[in-house]
Amino acid sequence: MAMLKITYVRSVIGQKPDHKATVAALGLRRLHQTVQHEDSPQLRGMVHKVRHLVRVEEASR
Repeated sequence: MAMLKITYVRSVIGQKPDHKATVAALGLRRLHQTVQHEDSPQLRGMVHKVRHLVRVEEASR
């Protein structure tokens, strides 16, 4: 299955509490931090919710 590389590019200060929780659930703690997750419908939904705060790229394994 494909991997997604998710980079935290914009702060959650001033955002809704559920957006803050979604960013934390993705494993992002600091700006410009990058994490890799296996692609799934659940992950796509989380990324879609905070798409204005993160940058997403397809990653090679």
